[in-house]
Amino acid sequence: MGYKYNAANACDELRLPINNKKRIVIVGGGFAGLTLARKLAGEYYQVVLVDKNNFHQFQPLFYQVATSGLEPSAISFPFRKIFQEKNNIHFRMAEVLEVDSGKNELITSIGCIPYDYLILALGATTNYYNNAHIEKFSSPMKTVSEALQIRNLILQHYENAMNTNDDALATAFMNIVIVGGGPTGVELVGAIAEMKKFVLPKDYPELDFTSMKVILLEGSNRLLSAMSEKSSKKALEYLHNLGVDVRLNCQAKDFDGNLVTLSNNETIVSKTLVWAAGIKPNKIKGLSEEDYNNAGRILVNSQMQSINHQNIFALGDLALVNDNADYPNGHPQVAQVAIQQAKLVGNNFISMLINKKSKRFIYKDKGSMATVGRNLAVVELPHFKFSGFFAWFVWMFVHLFSIIGIKNKMLIFVNWAWNYLTYDQSLRLLIRNNTKENV
Repeated sequence: MGYKYNAANACDELRLPINNKKRIVIVGGGFAGLTLARKLAGEYYQVVLVDKNNFHQFQPLFYQVATSGLEPSAISFPFRKIFQEKNNIHFRMAEVLEVDSGKNELITSIGCIPYDYLILALGATTNYYNNAHIEKFSSPMKTVSEALQIRNLILQHYENAMNTNDDALATAFMNIVIVGGGPTGVELVGAIAEMKKFVLPKDYPELDFTSMKVILLEGSNRLLSAMSEKSSKKALEYLHNLGVDVRLNCQAKDFDGNLVTLSNNETIVSKTLVWAAGIKPNKIKGLSEEDYNNAGRILVNSQMQSINHQNIFALGDLALVNDNADYPNGHPQVAQVAIQQAKLVGNNFISMLINKKSKRFIYKDKGSMATVGRNLAVVELPHFKFSGFFAWFVWMFVHLFSIIGIKNKMLIFVNWAWNYLTYDQSLRLLIRNNTKENV
């Protein structure tokens, strides 16, 4: 049973080593939280990392789990394994319930953690824009478990298509609609289009794949809006060549599990809708509305320190630097921003030990990239843009280098090499809870 917190009573404090070190509590083990914890490993602080999972998950490759290209374990790494030789780092798996900034306590599902400094790096969750039907029936992809659920859903739907004599129902099971033309949507729809071309016809030879539609919906007038127009056009060209039906200036208005209704009132018959159209910050109870901006991001200064709480910091998707004229609406909600902010805060905490002045956060845009399929990618580096095979190779190298753990790097490299040589994946396992029936 989880810990039950009663605000009227004292909080049951978790068992942690007691010493004279200042305690830094980090909430969230994503790119920001993990980077900061690693930066402070071995330093004269007691660091407590809190996350609802006991592993770090590499979000840029979720789409490969969803399309049977990689196993979840290949892009996940246990926190305790990362910090097993770091005596000043303590991990606790828990749900965060509330912050009591008056008492300097973090309330979690397993008890209370007093802190000297609190770092909020909770990341973001899926934004359905208050569309209850889409939230209920669509599939998000913000965690490795959600990516695995998409894999299960797609495979189950093809098994169902094999077992029906109703051609219209079979088509509904086979059609796949992706909403959102950012990197996640583009990479996912490209991988599904390649599955349609190279993999699924071999697994399900009795099905007519000429009737299967892979559709990408984007509400704006181009894909990859954070990248240049040149890269957007190149990505659109690649997807058209893969047979993807890309619909720009088009939004999903409703979805009931069987029918997607578009903003122009057109409908698409499909039982699979993957929602990759937006994100919103994960908010935490206990902070006031004055701590947030209208989009739900915590207002911080250039040292990533809350404008209202001297010992609370926010990083990554959750933070908005309120005195940066270059990014009045906040920095991009991407991994590089989170990592750079975490490194800055880590360096500032280390500087604090020697009474050295803290530095301001200045974002250095190292570029962006997206892969569309085999030998197809777009990459934008400072002063240099390119696409095609070399871009695809750079994309693979950067992502492989970023994965934690030598074993995971090797597993991913072997899978990628095998997939490239054989045009096939060997991970199409339908793993589900036997107590629930998939339909």
